[in-house]
Amino acid sequence: MCSLSPIIGQTEKSLKEFLAAYQYPEFRARQILDWIWNKRICSFELMSNLPPQLRTLLQKHFTWPAIKIVQVQGQPGTTRKFLSQLEDGQYVESVIIPAAINNQGKQAERTTLCVSSQIGCAFGCKFCASGLSGFIRNLSAGEIISQILSAESLIQHPIDNIVFMGMGEPLANFDNVVTALDIITAPWGLDIGGRHITVSTSGFVPHIKRLADYPKQIRLAISLHGATDAIRSRIMPVNKKWPLNELISALTYWHSKRKQMITFEYILIKGINDSLDDARQLARLAQKLNAKVNLIPYNTVESLDWERPALSHCKRFRDILRLQHVPVTLRYEKGHDIDAACGQLRLKHIDVSHSNHHNSPKN
Repeated sequence: MCSLSPIIGQTEKSLKEFLAAYQYPEFRARQILDWIWNKRICSFELMSNLPPQLRTLLQKHFTWPAIKIVQVQGQPGTTRKFLSQLEDGQYVESVIIPAAINNQGKQAERTTLCVSSQIGCAFGCKFCASGLSGFIRNLSAGEIISQILSAESLIQHPIDNIVFMGMGEPLANFDNVVTALDIITAPWGLDIGGRHITVSTSGFVPHIKRLADYPKQIRLAISLHGATDAIRSRIMPVNKKWPLNELISALTYWHSKRKQMITFEYILIKGINDSLDDARQLARLAQKLNAKVNLIPYNTVESLDWERPALSHCKRFRDILRLQHVPVTLRYEKGHDIDAACGQLRLKHIDVSHSNHHNSPKN
């Protein structure tokens, strides 16, 4: 990778520290940030109110992210996944999710972007495509932000809701994710309110507690996928390190710091975690932790044997939660036709690239 740091991954604090080391006044940091985020200038040479020497210094130490969208699945106005190639040739996935129709039958004014935080994943959830090719590396804060800018360029309007639910475990890349959150929420940055940002974790207990102490009012989602240790340990190795009692303790600490409801993300996998008894145990856990539940029937991955339950069964599962007064949504079709399971599009692209390489004629 290039040794230069992406300028869009810098916060006001880090820029002020950099400028101070070269005896430039602090107000220059605000000027630089104004060019980047308000004027959306992508060239140091065009920052006309900066001294030429400072522009040269910035050019020497920072770079603009070299990210290129190489594949898009889905049509405008629908859920769309796009694959981007980073400067070192690695690939990262992001998903644009348009707003749903509200209760009045009108399109709500919101566009959500699902961003990735790592290339690959080391957590090895048995149903997930992200970790099938192993963990490669963390994304920098600049690379996380680049996904947002690329999405806005693709759809030609701002993203106003961010979910860290793409490839990787966000809390395993804690420092870079928090720096990205600082930029996303800052008035000088993307200026997206914390309540419009959700960080999802498979259960990285120590960093749930660290994130609870983060001052912005971001939301938390737990990739739960099992309401007992037996089921979670079968499909999520993280549960063997931090079982449910430790996760519950961390979530209790989260509640002591914030009032927002936690969301339980629960992928329904046929014959694994979708029994009606599973629903009843999930309801009890959600009640205990004042959580809402997002049910997601499994998105099929070619190399894995898991299956999605029938829609009728998913509705029965949902209705048990409703009877226990647990707030619950059932998301069925969004993304199933565009390889929206995390890491799936990247895997297919890598497989095709390798196939084309191996089948190319030798000179």
